[in-house]
Amino acid sequence: ETTFTQGEDACLAAMVPGLPTSADTAPALMVVGTLADVVEDQMRSLFERMGLQVNFFPPRNSQALPEVGPDTVFLLAQPFLADTSLSLEARGAQRLPAPFPLGVEGTTAWLQAAASAFGVSAPLFEQVTAAPRQRAQTALARQQPLLEGKKIFFFPDSQLEIPLARFLQREMGMELAEIGTPYLHRKLMAEELALLPSGSRITEGQHVENQLDRCHAASPDLVVCGLGL
Repeated sequence: ETTFTQGEDACLAAMVPGLPTSADTAPALMVVGTLADVVEDQMRSLFERMGLQVNFFPPRNSQALPEVGPDTVFLLAQPFLADTSLSLEARGAQRLPAPFPLGVEGTTAWLQAAASAFGVSAPLFEQVTAAPRQRAQTALARQQPLLEGKKIFFFPDSQLEIPLARFLQREMGMELAEIGTPYLHRKLMAEELALLPSGSRITEGQHVENQLDRCHAASPDLVVCGLGL
């Protein structure tokens, strides 16, 4: 492992072969990735208000493993679960392509991917998401003046860098000096990459001295890096 997030991916991927096989033929929704309990509760509430039942993997109770099979469609809640995604697809499950649920835009598109897959009507989707979307926009509006126009530089650390950069650029008005990421999984990041400004500098892997030189040259207002730096 070269990043701490690889630990979660390795753990979940190792659990997939032990998941029970689904005997149901009706499509079932699964959200994949460790979440805080309050976030899981909020997501479950939104899906249920759309009429969708959802399983979470990993489950809150280790004995309540979700079933998986060709009827399973899943959303990745975290962008660093490449091996887990492949393991689920090997069991017949289908990943729903979507940006990751960071920011108003990403979260709305992420929820919309599930809603579209299960035939949720546009009026119902709007009814369910309008109020929380407005609350999120209000919360972000208080912080935007502090960040708008500021330059940010990402060193590679967690694989969260690309979704964070997209959110900060599109919703908070920040300027992206460089987006460093330990791995660039183009398939999982396709929807995120499409939302970044044309010509964004994305670097993969770690060459610390060169990155430090570029960081000093860029003179960013904010630097995001791992504890090692």
